Amino acid sequence: MANQEDLKDIHALFTKLSDSWNRGDGTAYGDCFTEDADYVTFMGQHLKGRKQIADVHQWLFNGPLKGSVMESSVSTELRPRFIASDVAIVHATGEVRLADPSQNTNDRGSINTNVIVKQNGEWKLTAFHNCRIQEIPGRNR
Repeated sequence: MANQEDLKDIHALFTKLSDSWNRGDGTAYGDCFTEDADYVTFMGQHLKGRKQIADVHQWLFNGPLKGSVMESSVSTELRPRFIASDVAIVHATGEVRLADPSQNTNDRGSINTNVIVKQNGEWKLTAFHNCRIQEIPGRNR
């Protein structure tokens, strides 16, 4: 179902998401989402809609996550699973590195499940769920 243009645009969406985080730009971060998007943080908080996603992230970028950098799987190949020509599921991994290196632990790696949709020719995230990466007992990553 995927064509090369869609794959390029999906990669660009996730690059924009990461770049917006790294600039501390909540508005640009929120712009990666649909107007009615659902966003579940690794702490279990449910953000509803682009505006709330943007506002909460700007608060984080101005406060506890000021100067943080997101290292994500965008640089590696994303593998969307297309449900329809305009809907896909994408799993991505990342890790937020805090500005103060002494605050960084070795267990900040996260995996997220994303539902993306193509609206008016543009891919956007409509659902995002993030959680910490955990090893499966008896299995190496």
